[in-house]
Parts: sequence; C-alpha cells; structure tokens
Amino acid sequence: MEKKRVLIIDDEENMRYMLQLTLESEGYEVEAASNGMEGIKRVHSSHFDFVICDIKMPKVSGLDVLASVIESSPNIPVIMISAFGTIDTAIQAMKQGAYDYVMKPFKQDEILLTLKKAEERERLRLENQFLRQEVERKYRFENIIGKSSQMQEIFRKIEKITNYKSTVLVTGESGTGKELVAKAIHYAGNRKELPFVAVNCGAIPHELLESELFGHVKGAFTGAYTSKPGLILQAHRGTLFLDEIGELPLNLQVKLLRFLQESEIRKVGDTQTLTVDVRVIAATSKNLAKAVEQGAFREDLYYRLNVVPLYLPPLRERREDIALLVRHFLKKYTQELGKNITHIAPESMKVLLGYEWKGNIRELENILERAIVMTEGDTITTEYFPQELLQLPSQIIVNIPEPWISLKDVLKEITHITEKTLITRALKRTENNRTRAAQLLEISHRALMYKLKEYDLSSPEIP
Repeated sequence: MEKKRVLIIDDEENMRYMLQLTLESEGYEVEAASNGMEGIKRVHSSHFDFVICDIKMPKVSGLDVLASVIESSPNIPVIMISAFGTIDTAIQAMKQGAYDYVMKPFKQDEILLTLKKAEERERLRLENQFLRQEVERKYRFENIIGKSSQMQEIFRKIEKITNYKSTVLVTGESGTGKELVAKAIHYAGNRKELPFVAVNCGAIPHELLESELFGHVKGAFTGAYTSKPGLILQAHRGTLFLDEIGELPLNLQVKLLRFLQESEIRKVGDTQTLTVDVRVIAATSKNLAKAVEQGAFREDLYYRLNVVPLYLPPLRERREDIALLVRHFLKKYTQELGKNITHIAPESMKVLLGYEWKGNIRELENILERAIVMTEGDTITTEYFPQELLQLPSQIIVNIPEPWISLKDVLKEITHITEKTLITRALKRTENNRTRAAQLLEISHRALMYKLKEYDLSSPEIP
C-alpha cells in the first residue's frame, strides 16, 4: 500500500523532530514546516493525506493555516496541537473545520490514535463516495441497454425530464425494466442525493396500504402503538416510485389524487396536514385507459399521472437489442460467478434471437444466468437452455381443399390467410395500437389501414 503523507507544522524544533520520528516509525511519510507560511506553501505545492498543526505560532497562526487548508484542500483532515492556555482556541478550530485537537503535553500513542481515527474516517468517506458513484453509474440512463430506435427515443425523453418534478407514467409488460427507468430518471437528475423510495402497490395488502403510504399516528387503529411517517414522507425532496399503480384500490386513488394536486398528506388518524415535496413516478403493466373505461381506475387520477408517458416496448418488438443484452448479462454474470465463459455458440444466439420472450428482459437475464452457472467450458451452448426455448414457433397451417389444383389460386389464398393472421397477431401484441402494429409488420400505416378494410378487421375481435 502507498504510504500516507503527513505534514507537521510547528515552530518548536523538538516537537517537529519527536512527531516526525514517531510517525515515520509507524510507516507514515512525513514532511515538516517550521512556521505557518511555510506550511501553507507546502500544502499548495504538494499532496498530503493529513496535516498536524500547532495552534499558537508567530505571524501566521494555526487558525490561519486551517482556513487556508480548508479553502484549498477541504478533504484533508487537520489535527490541531493545543497547549492548556489555548483550549478555547482549539474548540474554535473544531468549529471552523478541524478534525480534532490534541492537548500538550501528549503521549505518542495519543497522537497516533487520533491520526488512525482520522485515517478511518477518510477511508469511510472515500468508500461512501465510491458507492454513491457506483449507484449513479448503475442507474444512469446511458447504461440502460438498447440501440433500437424505440429505446433511443426513451433515452432522449429521460434526458429531457430528469430535472423536472412532472409526474411520469411508465408503462410496459412485466420484465421490461420499468423500475430501472424510474431509477435512471432519479439518479440522473437534481434529486439524486435525496431518497428514492419504491412501493409495489400490488404487494402490500390493501388494508395496510394507506398506512404504509401516508403514515399513521399513535393509536390510529388497533396495533398502532407508535407513530409512523409513511413512505411518501420518507421520499420528501426525493422521488416516490409507485410500481403497479393499477392495483391501487379506489378509496386510496382519491387520497393519492389529492396528494398529487396539493402536495399535502394527512396521516391516518391525524387532523393535521403536512406539506411534502416529492416527484412521483408511477408504473404499470396494465392498460390504465381500459381500466378507466371499466370503472376500475379514476379518470382524473389517470390524467394526473400521465403527464409524461413513457412506454417500454417488449423485447420481441426490439430484437436488435437482444444481442447487446446477451453480451451485457454474459459479462455481468461471468464476473459475479467467477466463470471463464467468453463465447456463445452461433446456434445458441440464433435461438435467443428467435424466441418470443414473454417475460422480456427479466426472462432473458434469468435464462442466461442459469446457462452460465451450468456451463463447464468457455462457450454457452443450447444444452442448458430450457426446453421451451428450443421449440419451434407456432406455424401458420393452411388446409387446401381437395378440388383445388391451381397453384396461383392456392398461393393467393395462403397469402391472404397469412396476412390476416399476422395482422391479427400484431394488433393483439400492441393492444390494438395500429401505429405500433404497422411498425411491427414493417409496413406503412396507410397500408395497414387498407388491409384492415380488405380483411374486415377495422374493428377486430382480438383473440
């Protein structure tokens, strides 16, 4: 390990010599300055991990040195040396940013213990800084995998909205990465240092959900032995992520709507309202517009949530991203599991590219993790893929009536049946969204409308 560098600043030669000898015997690299001005110059011209400085020195005092160090190098811990008569000054130095002070006369172990404590604090500071950077790196939207046009458009939207409080509604099938997108919005914005609180509205029993979200006061109900702040209050000045918002019961939808409109909450059993500053990101795999039509979701809450909509397409609609995701998960799990797997066989990649991925990215990740665990060589083969991955996709079957002989007529009939079947599938996958269906079919919207009329699918019954 690299030696820690310490600068000693003291106008007493014997004190400088004793400290230098003590610290060097403990493995520190030490430099010494005989006055405050010289000490300030050395701090500005070189790197030190710690500074030990006498308070009482002529011309440039220890407090002057402390102020200069804090201004130029605020992360360097400064330990002040104080005589009995300068105890008040030592306390003042602590208030101005000194790490600690040691009273003269002191034993060698005392200065070493103070220095070791400062060293441990600095280690923890750097560790926390590293962990924060890792969290930010992990969830930055640049690192959400996707080169497809759909994902690139999502990246552009995220970049625009990160610093605004506007409510975001993230929709998409299960496993498409809705929470990852919510975290990306939070950690890329100006609230990244503040809480990100995630709530799965479908995982908490309905009778407990109000208390979990809004909190309660002591005695509000049986079992409420203490007051509880609630998750909304915990997210104050940060971000609240409401996953599976479509599972929220109607009685709580009213209360949530009031919170979104007024930025106020009232705990269960309380008569006072509290003002909170929370950005809300909601997510759902349900069709909320349809839920509104069916009376299962409030229309006014839907519009209040849907200020900035983000739709995450299923993996089967952006197959050009599959190879990128495979390489990402291969790198991730080989490192985590300590495996030396460097390749994926061409037939394995072909299977992964052709599969429907009903479970989306989560399903792909789970299957690759299992294959990496089971693989013994350096190449992933189909041997450890689940059986459903290896089955051929369902075929379009055409029964040709016995009297038909004309190849031209048969091919025309097959074309019509195939087109109608594929259009129906595309409409089913996109929940009758014709724009996205046309994109899936790789035809123009105008062409799709013509074929809907031709095959009498203008108001299709999607199976």
